[in-house]
Amino acid sequence: MLFNTFAERGWKLEAWAVLSNHYHVVAHSPPGGAETLREVVQKLHSLATKRLNTEDGTPGRTRLWQNYRETHLTYPQSYLARLNYVHQNPRHHGLVPLASQWKWCSAAAFKREATPAWVKTIASFPFDEIAAEDGE
Repeated sequence: MLFNTFAERGWKLEAWAVLSNHYHVVAHSPPGGAETLREVVQKLHSLATKRLNTEDGTPGRTRLWQNYRETHLTYPQSYLARLNYVHQNPRHHGLVPLASQWKWCSAAAFKREATPAWVKTIASFPFDEIAAEDGE
């Protein structure tokens, strides 16, 4: 659902982490720009809510996730820190000892597909200030 919803409008997901009460995504906008982001997020929220309602038998729920915030990443250091933050989010919240163990996160795929040097480089970018900024 996450992948298809973004791909339908030409977005390329680079990092993602889906938790029970929130999610994080680092994605590249389509060549025409980021104008479709609101539409993509609204569709994702609607589909996820409907699916969860069906799975847990709670048909009256109208919203699973309440809002979203976008950040246009323009500086390489911010971008790399966000990649690390998203990959490490399940561990940051104490859900798993290693982020790559969280099945709904890109950390395992990143670790498997990237070179060890690139994994180490991304892991070297601190995300403490990002977490503080996000209220976590």
